[in-house]
Amino acid sequence: MLIFSKARLVVLSVPKTGTTAIEQALAGHASIAVLDPPELKHAPVYRYNRFFRPMVEKFIGPDMEIIAVMREPLSWLGSWYRYRQRPFLGGTPVSTAEMSFADFIEGYLQDPCPAFANVGSQAKFLEPRPNGTSVDRIFRYEALDECVAYLEDRLNLEIALPRVNVSPDAALSLPDSLKTRLADTCAEDFALWSSLA
Repeated sequence: MLIFSKARLVVLSVPKTGTTAIEQALAGHASIAVLDPPELKHAPVYRYNRFFRPMVEKFIGPDMEIIAVMREPLSWLGSWYRYRQRPFLGGTPVSTAEMSFADFIEGYLQDPCPAFANVGSQAKFLEPRPNGTSVDRIFRYEALDECVAYLEDRLNLEIALPRVNVSPDAALSLPDSLKTRLADTCAEDFALWSSLA
């Protein structure tokens, strides 16, 4: 998460949406750069609202614009699956090294889901709070250049994103029946992504 006091801007870091590259490019320009631990770096709206917003409003002021990036849900889950195939996770409960993407999605659809598929939901991450705290603008990961152009304009900077945190290639095919179950179970995620301009 990055907070820019002069621009009155908060950039939330939805996992697996290219925000690590944005943070590497812009952390040095931010008033506050929360890069670690992951629970704070990737603070969803509810955590920002509870822990960060009171501090920001007290010391910077109200009416901060909050932006985020969202990825097409199936692609997002594919990125998690590929990321968790990395050798350093081998033998741990979160490793996906010995399973197919279909196995990963089957796990994701379980309640409760196993550790390897416990990655949350982008819709839940971005869910508005009852007090009105919400994301003002969501950019599609698939058009990340639009987010970069917006940030360049807001921050009066030229931004060159580094290529970081790239997951290994892996087959991401699913049977149609499993795609349908995923779309039904994760309807909020697919609806939110489809609503983005």
